[in-house]
Amino acid sequence: MSPPLHAINTSSTLPASADVVVIGGGIIGVFTAYYLAKRGVSVALVEKGRIGAEQSSRNWGWCRQQNRDARELPLASKSLDLWEQFAAESGEDTGFHRCGLLYLSNDEAEISRWASWRDFAKTAGVTTYMLSGREAAERGQATGRAWKGGVFSPTDGTADPAKAAPAVAAALIKLGGSVHQNCAARGIETEGGRVSGVITEAGVIKTRTAVLAGGAWASSFCRQLGIRFPQASIRQSILSVSPVEHRLPAAVVSASVSATRRNDGRYALAISGRARVDVTPQLMRFAPQFVPMFAKRWRSLRPGGLEGMRGGHETLKRWRLDAPTPMERVRILDPKPDLPTIRETHRRAVELLPQLRDAKITHAWAGYIDSTPDGVPGIGELPSMPGFILAAGFSGHGFGIGPGAGHLIADLATGAEPIVDPIPYRPERFSDSAWGKVADF
Repeated sequence: MSPPLHAINTSSTLPASADVVVIGGGIIGVFTAYYLAKRGVSVALVEKGRIGAEQSSRNWGWCRQQNRDARELPLASKSLDLWEQFAAESGEDTGFHRCGLLYLSNDEAEISRWASWRDFAKTAGVTTYMLSGREAAERGQATGRAWKGGVFSPTDGTADPAKAAPAVAAALIKLGGSVHQNCAARGIETEGGRVSGVITEAGVIKTRTAVLAGGAWASSFCRQLGIRFPQASIRQSILSVSPVEHRLPAAVVSASVSATRRNDGRYALAISGRARVDVTPQLMRFAPQFVPMFAKRWRSLRPGGLEGMRGGHETLKRWRLDAPTPMERVRILDPKPDLPTIRETHRRAVELLPQLRDAKITHAWAGYIDSTPDGVPGIGELPSMPGFILAAGFSGHGFGIGPGAGHLIADLATGAEPIVDPIPYRPERFSDSAWGKVADF
């Protein structure tokens, strides 16, 4: 069952040309196009399925600084302000609010790691509060249990994955941007080695700059261009339950389960890090690069099945530009949720928050989290193809940092002063013999 998602109407008529073409209508793609349009840049966004229908509507909805890797923290901090600014400027509702995020733990080692992050965060101007056992029990009183400690990050918040990407696309259209659903990009045209157009199933859009914000499809798309982008996707399962009358934390996570309240009162439930690794040709190709990542996450990851093969997003095959591609055969990646995980998630949620016992499961779904070998996204123009900007591999963090990432990509596309230092995200690092440590969070 797919997660809830707002629908928007878009155009079926492509422009002949645009200053920038954005490939992919997830949260990264729509914010990139929005910030380009705000600058008066003519921009066309093409999406093979529906706006926000893949991972952008299948995540927790957390917009956080807390526990961010040092390389991503600047983007996370900028993004929180941009989430608020977007609502004020556009009048569109993404469901964003700074509700604060609550972390509860009975693991002293975990609490110690949070305290170390708090000390680091102070140097970056981020406020987060370590909670004593008494304070954790008070803030987590809905759990009815004692805790050794916790964290409360008051300036962090959540947005609604069902609303966010469609809301940004609607704002983009108001600014004169061109948005096209059910229109897959098949490839890139070049002249003299530089981007000259984007080939779609409905025709060619001439352009000098193309942004690939293709999520789990990015690596296979890059392969068509002779570009090596190491990427692996894991399948995470989530469910939502109906509203309850009891006052529960807006967003809480423990080692056992997380719970996030949506604006309509429903709760999204998930087990942090729990996912299936589906075997695909692409996974086998890049497996050596992902050994450090999988070694660090092995306690949470489980062997998967053939869902990844059925999706077609991790193929190693080359496709023709004058015939339907795998992206047209599978417009929306909607993998089957892992039912044992769904049952275990619900059991743990009721155990953590007994008030959820009478709530009914309304939806259960899965989504593919696209990751890089170090857990940090690849953002930047590729030297081998001037005019081609990669923006993928957000490793489960893309939704929260979407506004900041979109702003940064728009900066790179227009030559403006970058909103944050782009060096940590440069895609060239993946061709180095060592590309840095795996993200801690």
